[in-house]
Amino acid sequence: MIASSPTAGLPAALAARLTEETLTTLAEAPREQRQPLLAAALQLADDTVCLALAEATGLPAELNPAADLDSLRLLPPRLASDFQTIPLARAKPEPVNTDDNDDAPATETGPLHLATSWPPTPEMADWIATFTPRPLVWHLAPAERVQQLIVENYGVGSGSLDDSDDDFLPAASAADANLDADQDAAVVRFVTDVIAQAVTDAATDIHFEPQEGQLRIRYRVDGLLVPVPVPDNLLRFQDAIISRLKIMARLNISEKRLPQDGRINFRAGSTNLDIRVSTIPTIYAESVSLRLLNQRKEAYTMEKLGMSADEQAQINHVLDFPHGIILVTGPTGSGKSTSLNAFLRKINSPDLRIITIEDPIEYEVPGANQVQTRAEIGLTFASALRHTLRQDPDVIMVGEIRDLETAEIAIRASLTGHLVFSTLHTNDAPGAITRLIDMGVEPFLVASAVELVIAQRLVRRLCPDCAAPKPVDSTELRATLAALGLPTTDAIGIDHLKHPVGCRKCRGTGYRGRIGIFEILRPKPLHDLIVARESNRALTDRARADGMRTLVQSGWEKVRAGHTTLDELLRAISTTD
Repeated sequence: MIASSPTAGLPAALAARLTEETLTTLAEAPREQRQPLLAAALQLADDTVCLALAEATGLPAELNPAADLDSLRLLPPRLASDFQTIPLARAKPEPVNTDDNDDAPATETGPLHLATSWPPTPEMADWIATFTPRPLVWHLAPAERVQQLIVENYGVGSGSLDDSDDDFLPAASAADANLDADQDAAVVRFVTDVIAQAVTDAATDIHFEPQEGQLRIRYRVDGLLVPVPVPDNLLRFQDAIISRLKIMARLNISEKRLPQDGRINFRAGSTNLDIRVSTIPTIYAESVSLRLLNQRKEAYTMEKLGMSADEQAQINHVLDFPHGIILVTGPTGSGKSTSLNAFLRKINSPDLRIITIEDPIEYEVPGANQVQTRAEIGLTFASALRHTLRQDPDVIMVGEIRDLETAEIAIRASLTGHLVFSTLHTNDAPGAITRLIDMGVEPFLVASAVELVIAQRLVRRLCPDCAAPKPVDSTELRATLAALGLPTTDAIGIDHLKHPVGCRKCRGTGYRGRIGIFEILRPKPLHDLIVARESNRALTDRARADGMRTLVQSGWEKVRAGHTTLDELLRAISTTD
C-alpha cells in the first residue's frame, strides 16, 4: 500500500558511521526494525540510538510515549502499522468557555503530535494529511514502544485487516483489485502477524477461541493466559482465519464436526517454529490451539533453570552413575522436558551413545539420536523403547512413562546397565515412587532402579529492571508461611521483600521469564519403606527427616533472594494437610 524511501531521514552524521552493507540492510528492513538494527550496528542501547537519532535530526525524543486515545481514530490502523507511527498523548490546555457558543461541539484544531520509530518522510506527512488537516509535530520514540502501542490500541495484525483507506488507493490499483484475493491476502498477513507477535512476546501457546459476537485470541506467556488486543472488525474474518490455520496445518477444511491435529513449519525472521495445531468443534465455531516449539530454542543450563549450587551438586553426583533411572515430575508446563535436556547436555560427550524418545521433540541435542513417537502407526513410547535397547545405547531419555509396559522396560533397561531419564505427572517427588507401584511395578524393582526423583514447578521471575523492595507486614507474612507449611520463625528479621512494579521491558506486568523451584529425593535411604509399600505421606516424612528440601522450601528461598514473590509461590504450589 505505502512506499517510502527506507533510508530517507537517516542523518548523514549517523549514515557516515555505517558500511554500505549495513545501509542496504536498513533500506530493506521494515520501519519497526531499523532502530534495533542501527543500535546493533553502532553498538548502542535502543534508547541511546533513539536519542542519537533525535539529536541528529533535531526532533524531540520520547523514551516512554503514551498514546492519545482521542486522536487514534484519525489514523487508520493500516497507516499506523505501515508507517509505525501513533498519536502521542500531550498535556492539553484547559477548554475556554464561550457564553455565546456553549452548545457547539468541541473540535481539535491544534497540532497533532505523532510518535514514530524512524525519522519521517514527506510522503508520510502527505498520507497523514489525507486523513486530518491538523499540523503535524513529530517525536522520535523507541521502536519497540511504538510497536507495542500500535498493538495495544489498534490490535495485533490490525494493519493487515484494515480496509478503511481503500478509497485512497490509486484508481488503477482499485480497478484491478480482486476483492476475494485481497481478503485472502489480508488473512494470510494477519495470521502471520499473530504468530510473529507471539514469538516477540515469548508465548508458548496461541488460542483462537470463537465466542458469541467475537473471536477471542489469547497467548500463554510465562504460564498465564494473556488476552490479545484484536482489531474491531476481526469477527468478519473469523471463518477465513480458521480456514487459513487449517490449510497451513494441512487439515481437512471441510471437516468441522470432528477434532483434528496437524503441524505447521513456520519461519519468522531467523526463528524456525514447529507449531502443533489442534482443532475442536465448539458451539460457535472451531476452536484452534497452537503450541509453539522453537526448533532453535536456546538450551538451558542447570544454572539458568534456577538450581542452587547444592541442588546442582546432588544432581551431578547421580549424572555420573553408569546406570539407574532419573525421574523428573510435575504437572504439564512445569519445565520437565527442559530440565531433562539440560541434564543430557551436561553429560553429552563423543564416547556416549544417547537416544531420546519424545513427543514432541522440543530441543535438539547435538550428537543425540532423537526419535519422534507416532502412535497412529504403532510407534509408541513402549515400542520405541523396546527397539532402542537393540541400538546399543548408553543413555536413554523417554519423554514420559505413561503405562506399565513403558515403566517395566525402562526399569529393565536401567538394571541392565543403562542410564535412563524420564518424566511422570505427580505432585511431589515421593509421589513418583507410589505412582510407579500403583502402575504395577514391583516395589523392590522401584527401590533398586530409581536413583533420583526431581519434582519441579515454574514460577514467574521478577523483572530485574523494575522490581523494588516493599515493607512486609510481619503478621501477614507469618500467616502466609503457616499456610504454606513453613515455620513462622522464617519471618524473623524480614522487613522487606521485593514486589512487582511494572515497566516497559516487562510490559507492565512486573515479571519477565520464569525460574524453577525443585524438590530432590534420593530413594535409596527409603528402600525398606518402598518395599513395604508405605504411603506417600510416610515416604515424605522420612525424606524430610533425612534432609530433603521440599518445593515450598525451595520456593521460599527464591522469594527471600528476590527472584519471585509469595503470590507466585502460592499460585504454583498446592499444599495439603
